[in-house]
Amino acid sequence: MSAVTVIYALLFYVATAILVIGVARKIFIFARTPQPLKIPTTPAPTTRLGVWARMIREVTVFESLFKSNKWIWLFGWVFHLCLFAELAWHLRYFTEPVWFFLPWMQWFINFTGFGMVAGLAGLWARRFLVDRVRYISSFSDHLMLALLVGIAASGLSMKYLFHTDIISLKAFFLGLMTFNWQPLPADAPLLAHLTLVATLMIVFPVSKLLHAPGVFFSPTRNQVDNPREKRWVAGWSAEIDNTKKAAG
Repeated sequence: MSAVTVIYALLFYVATAILVIGVARKIFIFARTPQPLKIPTTPAPTTRLGVWARMIREVTVFESLFKSNKWIWLFGWVFHLCLFAELAWHLRYFTEPVWFFLPWMQWFINFTGFGMVAGLAGLWARRFLVDRVRYISSFSDHLMLALLVGIAASGLSMKYLFHTDIISLKAFFLGLMTFNWQPLPADAPLLAHLTLVATLMIVFPVSKLLHAPGVFFSPTRNQVDNPREKRWVAGWSAEIDNTKKAAG
């Protein structure tokens, strides 16, 4: 077993553990954080079913961003759509046999890598060209965008400039899942791509990219607009009310 195989096998075990545990911890914190005020962004749904419909629109077509800024929406939606397609397409490296819908995506995957780069380029340019966005942009914002661009660009380079042995690559990841390690191709573009992906997995739980699960816990999106019909009681205030009732 080569040193490259051992290093990257251990790297992905560590990165996966950090990603899963870190995101689970953040979701646990989000779920337990009180929402002391009734603050749904209006016009808001007045039923729980309406909230679910609104949330589905928010995570699939970015409804609020579309209403706010069409250009940012275009770049953001294209990037996220292409990213989702690429993540689904990469399932072929972790499944045997591959899932039935993956071959149907072949035609679309020819464009998604370029779509990711184009979308990221637009979002990154916004942080330089828009004064109010440039003012609030930190180094970590640029670092996350650079990391995502690097992942997309290195993936495109393997597809169009360098030809990686994807059969051996799939055997490597299937071996990781069954703890039966297989040799990893030692191609420089592949190793660069995997290093960037592992880095993203490690920093994801402590980055702004946590808006992915965080949107589901946003009180401006997940609350029903019924303050007149039903008194809103946060978790901590409900405990105080119960204590007062017990004491009285």
